[in-house]
Amino acid sequence: QVQLVESGGGLVQPGGSLRLSCAASGIMDTIYHMGWYRQAPGEQRELVATITNGGIISYADSVKCRFAISGDNTKQTVYLQMNSLKAEDTAVYLCNTRVWSAGFMRDYWGQGTQVTVSS
Repeated sequence: QVQLVESGGGLVQPGGSLRLSCAASGIMDTIYHMGWYRQAPGEQRELVATITNGGIISYADSVKCRFAISGDNTKQTVYLQMNSLKAEDTAVYLCNTRVWSAGFMRDYWGQGTQVTVSS
């Protein structure tokens, strides 16, 4: 059974930092990427950052130069260092793992961790 467990969310003041962690287990297929998405109330889920099995990194324009993703797909772990946080970064952050499964891409999701940026 595949499980993704996130940790590291919380309440932080504007300009502060948080580090999110995600540990996956039970993944038997080849990982294409691991990453983070977020969803604010009333908004659609959006990509924050991903890192592929080959080390290619992608960021949403809104977080470039503030957030940094790292991880080890062989160990099924991924991290998100978030600096210079803004109120608009407030959301539930979800860990995502995308795998190749029988010729198709398949997504696995964690339960999410709340990040609230407020003074």
